[in-house]
Amino acid sequence: MSFGRAAKFLCGFAGGAVVLAAAGTAALNAEESLGRAGDAVPGRQFWRWKAIPVLRAAQPVPAWAPASSGWDDNWDKRDLGSQSTSKKTENNSEETSTETDSCKPKATRHIFLIRHSQYNLNGSEDKDRVLTPLGREQAELTGQRLATLGLKYNILIHSSMTRATETAQIISKYLPGLELVSCDLLREGAPIEPVPAISHWKPDAAQYHEDGARIEAAFRRYIHRADAKQKEDSYEIIVCHANVIRYFVCRALQFPPEGWLRMGLNNGSITWLTVRPNGRVALRALGDSGFMPPDKVTRT
Repeated sequence: MSFGRAAKFLCGFAGGAVVLAAAGTAALNAEESLGRAGDAVPGRQFWRWKAIPVLRAAQPVPAWAPASSGWDDNWDKRDLGSQSTSKKTENNSEETSTETDSCKPKATRHIFLIRHSQYNLNGSEDKDRVLTPLGREQAELTGQRLATLGLKYNILIHSSMTRATETAQIISKYLPGLELVSCDLLREGAPIEPVPAISHWKPDAAQYHEDGARIEAAFRRYIHRADAKQKEDSYEIIVCHANVIRYFVCRALQFPPEGWLRMGLNNGSITWLTVRPNGRVALRALGDSGFMPPDKVTRT
């Protein structure tokens, strides 16, 4: 299945079943790992749980808990070779080795996370939050920058919010023939309660609970090593939002996700993640906007 068809199929569920499934799984995992007799059950009465932050009800703790060595090699649960150990008693070692090799990824994924350009902050609804004239210029510059890299991009996925959609459409002019796919999972939101907390931005517990599960679901869908069937390296572009990108970076590098708000990203900036076949992740660029003239750089 092509990148475009696969992404379209998956994103078709973004507004409904996928989000509910992610939230349900998160709540169940939290209940199993944290629930005790006589205690409030996380995910059902998370606002009464006093021993842990509200965010634990929205996402499963094991998802980002570091391994004892400090790095979980199978963080994306795609090292299928490790699951064939039990078959060694039934098959000879040669057959097992061949099967294991066929399950191992061989290609590298390059993921370009683009923050949308400057937009109208006075819009009361999403449809009114269109790009400003400067924002459109920023998107043009980002598109030009991506084109000059000379890479063979496979797909351009974008948040379904207006500002991200418009940014993606402008960028696509410089990458002719590249398929665009819209995804609701990538919409802006409150991924996890930040540490340290800030006084001027305080979403309520319900928003963390809902947005957290959705953005975590987006991370699991888009940030992982290549499928074993992928033969060549891929170059994928995702146009979305600052909160989503910052959370993705923390999760991919296995840093404490609560620190996502300590990073700043300019409008139209490029963040480049590389996921190797062995699961190693490298951050090759974070919020790069050096290709823009100083008077075009904003962070709104």
